[in-house]
Amino acid sequence: MKKSLLILSVLALFGCSKAVNTPVLTIEGGQVQGVTTELPGVLVYRGIPYAAPPLGELRWKEPQPVVPWQGVKVCDRFGHPSYQAVHYPGGYTTEWGYGAESPYSEDCLYLNVWTKASGQPEKKLPVALWIHGGGYREGWGTEPEFYAEEWGAKDVVLVSINYRLGVFGFLTHPELSAESPHGVSGNYGILDQIEALKWIKKNIAQFGGDPDNVMIFGQSAGAGSVKTLCESPLARGLFHKAVIMSGGGLTVPMAAPAAPPAGRPAAAPAAAAMMRFRPSNLKEAEAATKEVLDWAGLTDLKKMRAASTETIYALSTIYNGATGKFGYITGSPIVDGYVSLESFDDAAKDGTLADVPYMIGYTLNDMGNMSDGIAAFCQNREEKGGKAWAYEFARPLPDDGSHPEVTARLKGAFHSSDLWFVFKTLKYCWRPWTQGDWDLSEKMLTAWTNFAKNSDPGLGWAPCTKDAPGFMLFKLDANDAEASEVGAPIKP
Repeated sequence: MKKSLLILSVLALFGCSKAVNTPVLTIEGGQVQGVTTELPGVLVYRGIPYAAPPLGELRWKEPQPVVPWQGVKVCDRFGHPSYQAVHYPGGYTTEWGYGAESPYSEDCLYLNVWTKASGQPEKKLPVALWIHGGGYREGWGTEPEFYAEEWGAKDVVLVSINYRLGVFGFLTHPELSAESPHGVSGNYGILDQIEALKWIKKNIAQFGGDPDNVMIFGQSAGAGSVKTLCESPLARGLFHKAVIMSGGGLTVPMAAPAAPPAGRPAAAPAAAAMMRFRPSNLKEAEAATKEVLDWAGLTDLKKMRAASTETIYALSTIYNGATGKFGYITGSPIVDGYVSLESFDDAAKDGTLADVPYMIGYTLNDMGNMSDGIAAFCQNREEKGGKAWAYEFARPLPDDGSHPEVTARLKGAFHSSDLWFVFKTLKYCWRPWTQGDWDLSEKMLTAWTNFAKNSDPGLGWAPCTKDAPGFMLFKLDANDAEASEVGAPIKP
């Protein structure tokens, strides 16, 4: 990573910003004061708790009310990311410039607000809630590519969150279900996201935001979270538009994979085990998790909640190594009958998805061909009387050869490559951007913020329909100039 990028990230986190003469707001839990950003008039509030720390007896429970604090909390530091694996240099770690974040912790229920209208509830600016990706097992809402001062400058109040991940965010277990008044377990990370939406409803006016004009958007597993929220009855009415980035669309039939060469197994043993057992319902997931925890001697809730963070995190890996089996512990959303009643596909087909405008898209070299499923989703929304705008990000990221450990894996318009452009955070990246990249980023930022404001991205970009199945293509022309256009999607 270039030294200048590291310095920028550290300064952004630890404080060349100041709280001098910034408004003090009274919100749920106490008073907060934001700090300035590099953009004039835009403030950021870092590390606001939106629920009680989910520790001890609150591990694997629905988020509880925030613990009040005394005095004015100067919000100049981001909160802890959820506990996860250490990130080593190379690949996405170097691409994003990790290293200046707070330590990972189960105490992770914090959010951040960027705004130009702090203390001005009459402004009623549109609000956007960003949900980060990372396979439901890693990531946080304040990675450098997500810094959102440019959103604030566009008169959108942007909220980013951390939520519980992996075994801490999605564990199912029969005793947890028995303890719950709803008779279910798991989906705690989704409940955290819903709690953040409730926080927005109650508090965002103090930051100049309109609680009745909220957009949710996320990428990869964050897009999967958006899909779950769009299906969940618990989130209904808390948001008014949704953006699904690199999270696929509807499931469409795929061609059968070619047979492996003679003498080569079809899949690695662990992968084969995962395919042999994939829980189809909550009871199956609970039983599988219980088997692993019982093996470790964690046979009741008291023992489960007393176990160390490190033990809980590593348990499935330890089990696999010691037994030679594949130990399944729930680590992603599941249809539980409370938070989630059915799959996103089924909800789309039966017309029970949130009836809001959608933007949906992918990158040219994404994780598989998403265009067919996205087109199917757009047609479904049309059939249900709704609208959906589709896009493809087709700019291969430039490479000057200075980070071969990154570009050996991340080539072209790879999965997540559009994030620098949507947030207009190119300055935090080592890549040799052209003026065309900055122009393209400005266009994408404008489209996303337009959608937050008006439920329409503008730019001459029409909804994708059966009769007009066009995708907006975000790309550069041969001269590295911005050359977006509406056309048929290019197949990856």
